[in-house]
Amino acid sequence: MSNHVTIVEVGPRDGLQNEPYTIPTEVKVELIDRLAGCGLGVVEATSFVAAPAIPQLADAEEVFGRIERKTGVRYPVLVPNLKGYERARAVGAEEIAVFTAASEAFNRKNINCSIAESLERFTPVLEKAQTDGVRVRGYVSTVLGCPYQGDVPVSEVVRVAEALHEAGCVEISLGDTIGVGTPSKARAMFEAVATSIPMEQLAVHFHDTYGQALANIYACLEAGVRVIDSSVAGLGGCPYARGATGNVATEDVVFMLDGMGMTTGVDLDSLARTGDWIAGELGRPRSRAGQAILKRN
Repeated sequence: MSNHVTIVEVGPRDGLQNEPYTIPTEVKVELIDRLAGCGLGVVEATSFVAAPAIPQLADAEEVFGRIERKTGVRYPVLVPNLKGYERARAVGAEEIAVFTAASEAFNRKNINCSIAESLERFTPVLEKAQTDGVRVRGYVSTVLGCPYQGDVPVSEVVRVAEALHEAGCVEISLGDTIGVGTPSKARAMFEAVATSIPMEQLAVHFHDTYGQALANIYACLEAGVRVIDSSVAGLGGCPYARGATGNVATEDVVFMLDGMGMTTGVDLDSLARTGDWIAGELGRPRSRAGQAILKRN
């Protein structure tokens, strides 16, 4: 296996969408530009979901239009349907992400439709993206537990991931939305999905509700994952999942990977400073690694 790990930075989208108030556009733009300047190769910029659903990201067009797109950096955006796709393409988005869940109950609460209906909704988006040469990522949430139905069968995670892959998603991100996973369960789930989808097309996305995110990532790294979603300063959560706390902090993940001798291309000191800055803007605590790095310097 390669020693290089791709970090997908989701803070500007998955992080900021859960804030209790709307963040100024200029702060969002600066955050994205700072993160790209840290050496992150993928920075998820925003979401083209309807404003009433996610008012914190209602300025998606303006944000995407104002960022300084750095050569070699990908800036995917989340889209819920064909209208969202068309909005994203109108401002120059070249990569998108679509989302569904492995839990029927969560899908009903989150996007008000069944899993099957959500997949049908994405069909015209994926067809248009294929025609346009746009890269598509697929998110599967609640892969290790659901706030409404409890346990989620691994077979359902596999089934939904396979459906997204067959529909044209070139990467599938497996998300523990409420952070209830433990290392053995995380690895077993990842390995089950990897039996039918090439491992290099899989990513993991862990929330740190019970402090298990780094351990879960490590278990999946041993199993072969090489794409990890994380959020600067641990920002985030899910507005539709009771009890979901922040994502695993990018600073903590990069520190661990550096210590394992793996490469990410990320400048950890610059990342810690960026985490400190955005935590200050939002009145949030810094990540554990970020605090230690800033004290060291």
